[in-house]
Amino acid sequence: MDVRARCWSLVLVGSVLLGGCASTPSDQPSPLLRDAAFAPPTEPVDPRQALTLSPAMREFAAGDMARQIRAKGPRDGLIEALYAREWLQLEYDSERTRTAAEAFEARRGNCMSLVLMTAAFARHMGLNLRFNSVTLDESWTRANGMFFVAGHVNISVGRPSVPGETALFDSLGLLTIDFLPPRLLRGQRSYAIDEATLLAMFANNRAAEELTEGRLDQAYWWARAGVQTDPRWLASYNTLAVIYRRRGLLDAAEATLRAVLEREPQNLQAMSNLVLVLGDLGRPQQAAELARQLAQIQPVPPYAYFDQGVEAMRQGQYRSARELFSKEIARAAYVSEFHFWLALANYGLGDLGGARGEIAKALENSATHRERELYGAKLAWLNEQRRAALPPGGRLVRDTGP
Repeated sequence: MDVRARCWSLVLVGSVLLGGCASTPSDQPSPLLRDAAFAPPTEPVDPRQALTLSPAMREFAAGDMARQIRAKGPRDGLIEALYAREWLQLEYDSERTRTAAEAFEARRGNCMSLVLMTAAFARHMGLNLRFNSVTLDESWTRANGMFFVAGHVNISVGRPSVPGETALFDSLGLLTIDFLPPRLLRGQRSYAIDEATLLAMFANNRAAEELTEGRLDQAYWWARAGVQTDPRWLASYNTLAVIYRRRGLLDAAEATLRAVLEREPQNLQAMSNLVLVLGDLGRPQQAAELARQLAQIQPVPPYAYFDQGVEAMRQGQYRSARELFSKEIARAAYVSEFHFWLALANYGLGDLGGARGEIAKALENSATHRERELYGAKLAWLNEQRRAALPPGGRLVRDTGP
């Protein structure tokens, strides 16, 4: 199984906050919803389908998986069948949050998708399971002018249920499956979440991805599904507010963000979004005051050093750019884009070895198949440049610039 160092499961749009608490799906529409402002969905929007087994998955469960279960027992056999290298050959890919069936068919997915696939098989085999949200250092990325903050989930699988048994989780022999290297999880805390919260997270991921692709109406219906699936999980409301702002529903965006802040007065993502909305509404004084409060909590916003570095690159100030990109990497080493731009700065300084090293790190931290192809090609080109710089039959003693 090819698992990269950065394996975030929850792609949350518009500076939303990962959180979660157990709840049950709500049949009552939230007063914050604005269905009439959006075209009907063009494809089904049902988070419950994320845990459905496909015919191909059932065939796998009856064949290869069943053989492993007979050899190693239900829990260990399932894990062996899903994640041993000789079986599915799964690849980590964060480009899209896939359902269990989609992840199985594509043989790839992000952590959310792999948790869903594992859960679907575990339920099919009658195994006990528990979903976990893992508290990691807050991690940011940016795409199409929007900020994303990511969280992480994993799954614990136990022995089969016994009819009529009322057992505590600790007595069920739970084994936690995680797609992050153990060193990144050392000392991290996790807490159990229920299925409704997990599916709300899935819906919110889908909303984020649709919004990134410019499909605003479809994004709304997925965010709406997240709100309905777990009304107490605030990330969906934050995403909903971003969608409202993009549609020009500024009053609805403000009301939604204030509902978040009523629950969490120092929710940085809701505060950031509300600053923008207040500015759009022509209330600059309120926006400025909220921005001052935000700056006291978060003095240097995400991507601040990176943006300054890009501007320095445009002006040909490669040494300054290198320092700024290094500062951004010091607080967010998981972002492949930062390493790529540091490689460009090194190349501009004539530091071919440094450029090659940073491209290698960009490749290591890449989260999608497309990124891995791009950075792999760049690294191959730099390696060619290095070979071309070698003296005939000789050894390059120094290939770095000033």
